[in-house]
Amino acid sequence: MSDTLYLSMWYPNLRVAALADKLTAVLGAFAAHGGEPRVYAATAWPVSWSESPVFQRVWGWGDRGAEPRVAVEDTLELLHDDYAYEFQIGWSLWELETGNAGPSTPPPLHSGVAQDDGALQDARWVREPRLVRVTGFGPLFDEGTYEADGHIRVDFGSDTPFLEEDLELDSVAARHVEENVRQLIALTAGVEKASGATARLLWSELGESLAQRLAARLGMGNRQ
Repeated sequence: MSDTLYLSMWYPNLRVAALADKLTAVLGAFAAHGGEPRVYAATAWPVSWSESPVFQRVWGWGDRGAEPRVAVEDTLELLHDDYAYEFQIGWSLWELETGNAGPSTPPPLHSGVAQDDGALQDARWVREPRLVRVTGFGPLFDEGTYEADGHIRVDFGSDTPFLEEDLELDSVAARHVEENVRQLIALTAGVEKASGATARLLWSELGESLAQRLAARLGMGNRQ
């Protein structure tokens, strides 16, 4: 059963005026760990998630995207303690493409197709881009949601690429899952270091331990 994966980070005595630098550092770290160097879109939410956005902008993929600092400066021009600032940025992972179904996201920005022996005849492993959401919370947004969710929260989306629980893990599949996991670990460490976070938590909506699920999952693979 797939779950949504998050990374929450906290900073000591963080004032809302310092949030821009932290967000810029987190977004800027993606390029070194399988992500895009530019931001796809941004949204500013007032008071709570139930309110309508007061700012929305889509720059686009690739060269059309905004540099992290520019995107943050534009979005945080309306700086308030009770706002949340959400940014979308591309991040590519190995995923199994089967049949003739088209991609659910724009075409891969980083080409990479794995033609491995042992792969299914009608399937291939490809580097697929997904939109990751990076959100910075003002201290008063949604009654202090930062206390549980972090001053900055990264929403990775489905944890399927890190587990592939619907696949039989042969050596090829296990290798690609492991590469995704290594990339996740590297990105997590990278954004923590770049932004100076003093606490972090990788967690899921269902509350299950990703580390334990990974250990059990990869231990079942037919490794060669």
